[in-house]
Amino acid sequence: MLDTAGRLLKLLSLLQTPREWSGAELAERLGVSRRTLRRDVQRLRDLGYPVHATQGAAGYRLGPGGKLPPLLLDDEEAVAVAISLRTGADGSVLGIEESALRALTKLEQVLPSRLRHRVTTLHTATVRAGAAPAPKVSADTLLVIAEACRRHERLRFDYTSPRLGPSVRTVEPHSLVSFDRHWYLVAWDTDRDGWRTFRVDRLVPRTPAGPRFTPRALPGDDAAAYLARRLSAQTWPFQATVTLHESAASVADRLWPGMGVVEPVDDDRCVLHLGADSCRDLAWMITSVDTDFTLTDAPPGLAEALRAQATRCLDAVARTRTPPWV
Repeated sequence: MLDTAGRLLKLLSLLQTPREWSGAELAERLGVSRRTLRRDVQRLRDLGYPVHATQGAAGYRLGPGGKLPPLLLDDEEAVAVAISLRTGADGSVLGIEESALRALTKLEQVLPSRLRHRVTTLHTATVRAGAAPAPKVSADTLLVIAEACRRHERLRFDYTSPRLGPSVRTVEPHSLVSFDRHWYLVAWDTDRDGWRTFRVDRLVPRTPAGPRFTPRALPGDDAAAYLARRLSAQTWPFQATVTLHESAASVADRLWPGMGVVEPVDDDRCVLHLGADSCRDLAWMITSVDTDFTLTDAPPGLAEALRAQATRCLDAVARTRTPPWV
């Protein structure tokens, strides 16, 4: 039988699962009597853990609040948390770097050596490359926006646009989206009577929050896809929409991150929205998916670029001599 301390840790571990346990189940798991279980539950309450008991069925569950229970993680969970903390320390949220490093240090101190070695190996073998560091955003700002989204409260903030300069905006916030190492707010702009996207690092919330509102239906019902389309339209001088004659699932592994936005249609078709610097680049991107397609919405010049690419390929095949070993 486990000693009292070990039994309390196991009981706390069971109660952390998102379900309600009957007294009989817990007593059986711990190998104790129902009376001992009730004493152990009371010990946890005395230590500050809110263990709630339900009427009738004598069920138990761990409620919110009270002291933070110890993290009882299996090997895979511990490694995942360590990697996430390391990523958070190098991420785009201002003010959490030091907290993430403190938590990571505490976790690594209690990790078994075999797991600590795996985490350290991954960190030392990883080199961060690519674009310049992302702009930092305040964790407090993210929390204010997230709370306004959850409570459906209007949000007022000072916003600095690179084109239009500073302004005060009033919006009905819908979602926060983390995209390409940047944070964006998708919201209904009440002054401009339309959906807009805002870079969170360019805004400063004003308090208190505004009145409550009834949430609107977002175009497409997917904040990430909506944001990707907006960014594509704002960034690229040439945009196109093509219908691919395959399902979205079957072409997913042929699309690289940032190439475009795919919307499923049915089991045999999907729609791809994409943008580029030229029609020639669009033609190359579309044909690289390697499937039949139909131009749904194409800029002037795209059809000619596709025709030129097809002619070039046919001419190359005609000029190719058959090797003597074939």
